[in-house]
Amino acid sequence: MMDIKSATFVSSFTDYRQCPDINIPEYAFVGRSNVGKSSLINMLLDRKNLAKTSQTPGKTQLINYFLINDTWHLVDLPGYGFAKVKKSIRKDFNRIIKDYAAYRKNLVCLFVLIDSRHKPQNNDILFMKWLGENQVPFVMVFTKIDKLSELALKKNIDFYQEQMLQHWEILPEMFFTSAEKKNGREKMLGYINQLNQL
Repeated sequence: MMDIKSATFVSSFTDYRQCPDINIPEYAFVGRSNVGKSSLINMLLDRKNLAKTSQTPGKTQLINYFLINDTWHLVDLPGYGFAKVKKSIRKDFNRIIKDYAAYRKNLVCLFVLIDSRHKPQNNDILFMKWLGENQVPFVMVFTKIDKLSELALKKNIDFYQEQMLQHWEILPEMFFTSAEKKNGREKMLGYINQLNQL
């Protein structure tokens, strides 16, 4: 597994064209507005308040860059779907995310966060379908697995797999995480480390 020796906030951007002009790998995190993205990023990087957490969904409204170990960027993208913001701003979120995913050449992998407590959500399925159609490499990250029983978790994961297999021959890599219990940290960092070696 990778050791996180340093994690520094770089800057925030409103457009992928403003992002850092530096040729190092980028791993972006995205998901619905209340999926627990900031908590997961903080757990992954072993920092308490690097990514800002909030009780109000939709807090991340920009492309936020963090430099990790001076060798790769972790990118925190705005949430999609429900957020307590105007409809026009929600549209901007979706544009920012899709433009970044489709055109950012440094992007190695997009981590799509999914709340494990819920059955497949249409906007998650549609977003991943769009990623596939646009050949954006991604993995699925199920969050908050500590909030439900093993049986309920298995049921929801099975539902997702059934839905995904309607569009995919081979399912993307899946990670199962809890920000509170640090589940999935080792596997996710190991995966990033592996991709960095390629």
